Amino acid sequence: MKKWILFSALSLTGLMSACNDDDSLNPVFISDSAFETAADGWVAQFSEYSTETDSTTFEMSASRTRLPFGLDTSKYAYRMQSHNRADDMFMYLKKKVTGFDPNKIYNVTFEVTLGTNYPENSVGIGGSPGSSVYLKAGASSVQPTRQIKDKMYEFNLDKGAQSQEGADAIILGNVSNGDDKTVYKLAQKNSGSKTIAVKPNEAGEIWLFVGTDSGFEGLTILYYDRIKVFLTAQ
Repeated sequence: MKKWILFSALSLTGLMSACNDDDSLNPVFISDSAFETAADGWVAQFSEYSTETDSTTFEMSASRTRLPFGLDTSKYAYRMQSHNRADDMFMYLKKKVTGFDPNKIYNVTFEVTLGTNYPENSVGIGGSPGSSVYLKAGASSVQPTRQIKDKMYEFNLDKGAQSQEGADAIILGNVSNGDDKTVYKLAQKNSGSKTIAVKPNEAGEIWLFVGTDSGFEGLTILYYDRIKVFLTAQ
């Protein structure tokens, strides 16, 4: 019996299909976004800060832009920044993918290429701007968003707290550049052997998210150069 492998190729929004004669393979969906021509369905949002604080003090911004000097400035990425004055800022990208079997469970893994200039052992306010900012990725049948609770904008899914993982998210590492100098590098982060198991909603939809959970109380600026997600049916 032939199995179908579904994948979303770079810069394509639809699904393409190909068959494989190896019965040992399960269906796989790949979302591969490099932001060269568009945001490819990814939307930015921020959470974990007070509704009573002047939002301008958090310096939140997100946009598709060119990579910074020190990297290939002819290429694009998704730039995100915020000042973590609340000591727990979560800035993230989310995307909906569709066409899944609502009766199946899918294992989700991630590969992220991050433009960052923060050294591993850097020192900052409240923690290291490199090793105290945790890169997390997750999946859910429910759309990731922020909700107001006790005068706070809180993330509605279980992402865990900073260095801790949650039911809906795993840690891919921190945002350090792998160097001992403050220079921009493209750092490769991935989920390794860890997976998120998710069942699609009744419409066959799964929501993906990638973001940073910060213990550093200063300004963080990051460039998402590429986000690659694999979803494999159990």
